[in-house]
Amino acid sequence: MFILGLVSALVASALFNVGVALQAIESKRAPRSLGLRLGLLARLLRRRVWLLGLGLGLLGVGPQVLAFAESPFVVAQPALTVGLLLLLVIGRRTLHEDVGAATWAGVVAIVAGVAVLAAGVPHHVESHRGWLPVVGVAALLAVPSLLPFAVRGSRVDTAWLAIVATGTGFAVTNVATKLMSDDVGAGSYPNAAAWALAALALGIAATITNMTAFQRRPATIVVPVTTAVQTFLPILLEPVFLREHWSSAPLAGLPIAGGILLAALGTVLVARARPVAELAAGAAS
Repeated sequence: MFILGLVSALVASALFNVGVALQAIESKRAPRSLGLRLGLLARLLRRRVWLLGLGLGLLGVGPQVLAFAESPFVVAQPALTVGLLLLLVIGRRTLHEDVGAATWAGVVAIVAGVAVLAAGVPHHVESHRGWLPVVGVAALLAVPSLLPFAVRGSRVDTAWLAIVATGTGFAVTNVATKLMSDDVGAGSYPNAAAWALAALALGIAATITNMTAFQRRPATIVVPVTTAVQTFLPILLEPVFLREHWSSAPLAGLPIAGGILLAALGTVLVARARPVAELAAGAAS
């Protein structure tokens, strides 16, 4: 079942990344005046290409839930970055650009990092802590993700605020999805429903800030920052909301730390490559 969880994470990652690329194609065409407004989402919901991307993203939630249920969070979460490699292949063919040695090093780092994590952790090694730390972590990530809406039109309504809000917004969505998956497995259906609603609401907010960020800054800045934050910030916070049991992990958990560092470095290197970033931002249709 561990392998099933890992494969599910890879499938979810492919669906998410292709979906984001399709959504961003339309967001780049939307008027900048719609930034951080529900009107942006209303406009995009009338565009078939954007709806196709949304459908792929929603389809990816199923494999993501299965991944969180059947494999450790510290493995499933970095595995969600592997879909960037699919964007790299598509971006190279679409933009007809070669990529440098740093990008290929990033490819190797992502694959090696996920492989080390998969080999270096015990199977399903975490459980929830009390409700206070769990809700506290969710709130800690949710507040900055919603801040751009509160300060819209002010001096602090900047591109970087939208970028950081996007990363933390999708990060808290991942955390909520993980908690929902565990509650479903434990038969705590009311809690699972609450986390599902939270993930849906925060995911919508993160989608709006993400589309706004693409309007305000180059994709080569937006994509690596948001991808790294949404993927690895939840891993850093994992000990706060999940109770880990690494007693059976080899070498006192050193392969886990090494795998996370490799995957994080590879994610930044691949995401900042122009074929990936521009495709993710919809510059190529």
